[in-house]
Amino acid sequence: MITVTEASATAGALKRLSDEGVSIWLDDLSRKRITSGNLAGLIANKNVVGVTTNPSIFQAAIGSGEGYEEQLADLAARGVTVEEAVRMMTTADVRSAADILRPVHDATGGHDGRVSIEVDPRLANETRATIAEAKQLSWLVDRPNVMIKIPATRAGLPAITEVIGLGISVNVTLIFSLERYGEVMDAYLAGLEKARERGLDLSTIHSVASFFVSRVDSEIDKRLTLLGTDEALALKGRAALANARLAYEAYEKVFAGERWLALAGAGANKQRPLWASTGVKDPAYKDTLYVDELVAPGTVNTMPEGTLDATADHGDIHGDSVTGGYPQARADLEAVERLGISYDEVVGKLEDEGVAKFEAAWQELLDAVTKSLDSKGVDGE
Repeated sequence: MITVTEASATAGALKRLSDEGVSIWLDDLSRKRITSGNLAGLIANKNVVGVTTNPSIFQAAIGSGEGYEEQLADLAARGVTVEEAVRMMTTADVRSAADILRPVHDATGGHDGRVSIEVDPRLANETRATIAEAKQLSWLVDRPNVMIKIPATRAGLPAITEVIGLGISVNVTLIFSLERYGEVMDAYLAGLEKARERGLDLSTIHSVASFFVSRVDSEIDKRLTLLGTDEALALKGRAALANARLAYEAYEKVFAGERWLALAGAGANKQRPLWASTGVKDPAYKDTLYVDELVAPGTVNTMPEGTLDATADHGDIHGDSVTGGYPQARADLEAVERLGISYDEVVGKLEDEGVAKFEAAWQELLDAVTKSLDSKGVDGE
């Protein structure tokens, strides 16, 4: 049994993180998490104010079948396609989560209380189809606190502009490079300008830019280990934080510029940086590394439940750990380059792999649901 004192201590690090201006979002969703009251409990007790999903998360949740049996049977009885079945199940979960988070959305003026759902990852390189899919998902979920996730691929950039221009809030995902992040912010501002031209209320449009963290270390650390020199090994675990910190520096500059100020005067909201992929993949690193060291005002940290629990238990939240680190961040990335590790090649590889991983997870989900629909159909004959 947890005492009041223990419960207070557990919430301490998470409350400090929130007090520093970091919104804590949960990077996970399932039917069981919704119906069991788990999500509501995390909101009430662990400072969770948003939820992100991706194809891998839905593959794990729906692929298990737990909690989806009745809906699967109904979908099979209707003879729907597997794509429609997946969309009906995923949007139902997102709609339910959005309803649970609606009080947070209302209390924060729409900044938090958000639930994200991603466009079909197979459309990552198709601009027009991505726009159409985003519109369809927004219509299907039909909640003001939904965010549509669009990958920051070359084809995704104009889609981001158009979808924002339609007044739909967007979570831009799979951002790895500083150059691409600059293009994402530009796409967001262009979308706001389109929305303003259309006479839309800019204050209702929100966006986050999901900058992936741990995968950068995983790829660069692997190369540093192969080099094996003292200089190379000393740089392990530093590239991802450096990359994220320089992204925040870029964010500060863009959202203080004249173009932004003109939109802010019309009621626009900043596109907040969101730290994604914050679960530590190398057991040699502290499991809260990408939380403790990425504390900055106006950011979001979306984390799996394991990282959330670890932060609650032993997170070291010691104030802003980002803005004072720009010179060291530049020095760390330059040191990596000097060792012959190409930053551009690494981030390009990670973007391609990110899209491929989500496509693979989506296909696995389609395959699992196909089997479930077939079995339900047979049983019902």
